[in-house]
Amino acid sequence: MSIEISHVGKRFADFVALDDVSLSIKAGRLTALLGPSGGGKSTLLRIIAGLERADTGRVEIDGVDATRLPPQQRNVGFVFQHYAAFKHLSVRRNVAFGLEIRKRSKEEIRRRVDELLALVHLGQFGDRLPTQLSGGQRQRMALARALAVEPTVLLLDEPFGALDAKVRKELRDWLRRLHDEVHVTTVFVTHDQEEALEVADEIVVINDGRVEQVGAPDDLYDRPANEFVMRFLGPVTQLGDQLVRPHDLQLTTDGGDGVPGRITRVTRIGFEIRVEVTTADGQPVTVTLTRNELLALGIGIGTDVRLRIAPNTPTPTLPPTPTLAPAH
Repeated sequence: MSIEISHVGKRFADFVALDDVSLSIKAGRLTALLGPSGGGKSTLLRIIAGLERADTGRVEIDGVDATRLPPQQRNVGFVFQHYAAFKHLSVRRNVAFGLEIRKRSKEEIRRRVDELLALVHLGQFGDRLPTQLSGGQRQRMALARALAVEPTVLLLDEPFGALDAKVRKELRDWLRRLHDEVHVTTVFVTHDQEEALEVADEIVVINDGRVEQVGAPDDLYDRPANEFVMRFLGPVTQLGDQLVRPHDLQLTTDGGDGVPGRITRVTRIGFEIRVEVTTADGQPVTVTLTRNELLALGIGIGTDVRLRIAPNTPTPTLPPTPTLAPAH
């Protein structure tokens, strides 16, 4: 089901959380609201859910004006970062809760819960309490509970933020596969650029209560609308007056074209090697290589090199923006 957000504004006292936001979220897609903390993404999600009331503007869900509808009339499933589980109820009863309060038959509840527990790979844990599950399992339980009532829209507010990096990676792979199975329109909030790039069909970059850019992950990464989007959505370095991704720079030691410089630092982070080159005019430039590339070049600290941008690298013209996020 599609979501249309038109000229939505929201203030908390003197703080402007959302500033005239308009956005179309396509039916059946997995859309990420991405941005820094305090940028307005969770506020927008809560307004879609009906947990916050917009000061101005309109929200439509599947063509129906939901601006003033209470949450229970929007047919929206909501998953929080911290599970919000009923600790005294079993996993099965947690998943069944929404169906029970809707007075569904016992047979329908049993069938639907069995189906969902199998879908989220928790079939053997139905009789356990939430405290007996791992963090990743509890989050899968929360997703099953949200899906139990067959919502038209599934909203996830930083669903994996409380988990460690390895479990987060496993769960986002799982979420992508789950979405491809159930095809419910899904909107999730994250400040993790890698998560958004890996999972989403479409990314909405939000900063200071405004939408900076909307598009497919590849479009935003390769063709950012402004400097904020480029700096926020992946690593950035600067060569001369041009912003560029560190992996789009090449190092050579055989002279020829390029900006001359000297390697001043080499840092290995797993498979990735970050090489810092100081140019002849004193500008520090970061280049990302693989271990094999570094070994093939035979370079190290103190090596004189030349820097150039790799052929076919996207070179967007970026208008300046007043607020810059640190490189991630």
